[in-house]
Amino acid sequence: MAKEPLIPVDEARARIIAAIVPTPPERVPLGRARGRILAEDVVSLRMQPPTDLSAMDGYAVRAEDVATVPAKLRVVGEAPAGGAYAGTLNAGEAVRIFTGAPLPQGANAVVIQEDAERYGDVVVAREVARVGNHVRPAGLDFKAGATGLPAGRKLSPADIALAAAMNVPAVIAHRRPRIAYFSTGNELVMPGSDVGPNQIVSANNDGLGALIEEAGGIPHDLGIVADDRNAIRSAGRHAKDCDMLVTLGGASVGDHDLVQSALAEDGLKIDFWRIAMRPGKPLMFGHYGELPMLGLPGNPVSALVCAMLFLVPAIARLQGGEAAPRTTLARLVTPLPQNDRRQDYLRARLVHMPGELPFAAPFEKQDSSMLSAMSAADCLVIRAPDAPPAKAGDIVTIMPLRF
Repeated sequence: MAKEPLIPVDEARARIIAAIVPTPPERVPLGRARGRILAEDVVSLRMQPPTDLSAMDGYAVRAEDVATVPAKLRVVGEAPAGGAYAGTLNAGEAVRIFTGAPLPQGANAVVIQEDAERYGDVVVAREVARVGNHVRPAGLDFKAGATGLPAGRKLSPADIALAAAMNVPAVIAHRRPRIAYFSTGNELVMPGSDVGPNQIVSANNDGLGALIEEAGGIPHDLGIVADDRNAIRSAGRHAKDCDMLVTLGGASVGDHDLVQSALAEDGLKIDFWRIAMRPGKPLMFGHYGELPMLGLPGNPVSALVCAMLFLVPAIARLQGGEAAPRTTLARLVTPLPQNDRRQDYLRARLVHMPGELPFAAPFEKQDSSMLSAMSAADCLVIRAPDAPPAKAGDIVTIMPLRF
């Protein structure tokens, strides 16, 4: 029986994203909205500034009165920040004004205090004033009814500040997805356990939980599950109220067959498995009933790399966001041999040089069991299938791991 062909990375990711529906929207107070993805546009409820404001400390004037200098003007009042001058500015008059205060009626410019000399109720302007000098006109920042933040945007602290300035106390964002996951393996024990001679400390659950949280999801750790059909089925059922199920383990066909066959009894249907990549070839995707299901390799480095390439974009899509991983360019420090038919993700350090592309130095040992190298890596150097040999100094595509 012929083996199924290995699926290219981009095709696998596209098929996963196409099968995922974003979570429903909910109302989120601004104080808890950082990193959330908008399900609706944020529309301003006010104009900013609401009127013409002074951009500097100085004197509000009519520009025509300061067309030539020196110009003597009578100071008729004051406009502090948070207050206003109630009268109308007439010819030959000025109002002492402070940054952020409304421009008086009749004024159209500000002479900054460094360009003026005050003598009691008289101020002498030493610099010519033009209409609009040092004035923030009404609506400079935004107008009422304007779309300040579009649906699909991932909210940054600056975005939240903008929404607050628009007098919007809460936004409509997609609900954070709950991601259930469990590791399989009779040999696995949790960190901190007394480790027997044939046991392995599980690194996957804690690492994956951190990645899910970083991507904006809510981790739901179902623990370590024995290589037992009933135990796997029981764990799967505990994921039914979540938005996605992730399994970890089964780098061999036999292990994956156990997960597949056990969960198939409760509705698992596989779309594909086996990806043309290194590390992480034994990856599967399907639906467990209505729930998207992603099967990651049990090897911790392979699991992390696959999670970055497939799970993180899936979580972004569940939140209504963009799913493409971020890549950039770097120059190789050392040469690389020709690649085989699998897309390679080499763990590497980055060296930054002022005014130049960064230099990527792949680790000499790329064994997928080495979590120390994965932790030390700043990026993954991406090598396409059948890529020709590369020389030191050649430009390569990288996926940054630290931002």
